[in-house]
Amino acid sequence: MNHLLLVDDDPGLSELLKELLELEGFVLTLAHDGAEGLSKAVSSHFDLILLDVMLPKLNGFEVLKQLRNHKQTPVLMLTARGDDIDRVVGLEIGADDYLPKPFNDRELVARIRAILRRAQPGTSQSQVQEEIQLGDLKLDPSRQEAWCAQSLINLTGTEFALLLQLASQAGELVSKETLSETVLGKRLMPFDRSLDMHLSNLRKKLPERSDGRPRVKTIRGKGYIWLK
Repeated sequence: MNHLLLVDDDPGLSELLKELLELEGFVLTLAHDGAEGLSKAVSSHFDLILLDVMLPKLNGFEVLKQLRNHKQTPVLMLTARGDDIDRVVGLEIGADDYLPKPFNDRELVARIRAILRRAQPGTSQSQVQEEIQLGDLKLDPSRQEAWCAQSLINLTGTEFALLLQLASQAGELVSKETLSETVLGKRLMPFDRSLDMHLSNLRKKLPERSDGRPRVKTIRGKGYIWLK
């Protein structure tokens, strides 16, 4: 069973979510402030962390920022509805996805399962996909490892899934709609910048090519191409 950590200072909501998610087959650990959540996240193994933004002691952004210095555990941030800046900041510092409060129970479970699918080796396409070698880039889907210029690149599960999808179709235009559905597990919605932020983070982590060309070309309004 997947072990989740919920960091939220609302005890009533936390207990309701614990009951819901345990009925869905998850094991849930609770933390009620940012400092406690960060301590548990760093010291123990979790398959996914549900992280509220507004927390006492340490806010969710600071928790995520410090966590990313130690681990790449998938993080689903819980944000206030309509607060777009929170979502952008969370994605910039390494969140895998966000969900505005109040949210639908079914949508929460669906988002959790989608993140877990792309974060865990041995699931979906990575079960049968062999290693990919493209110039100085090497991808091992079974281990979810990416090597570039002979150095291991520290990627989140979402970033690896995005890189794998683009590299698997190197030289071809991959639409934003396709990437949103296959990588993020959701339909592309107007004004949703999740995909753009994940790609921006991925670009920052990949070293420059020796020939000076970009690794990923953006076709405005359409999608992206991994250049051979």
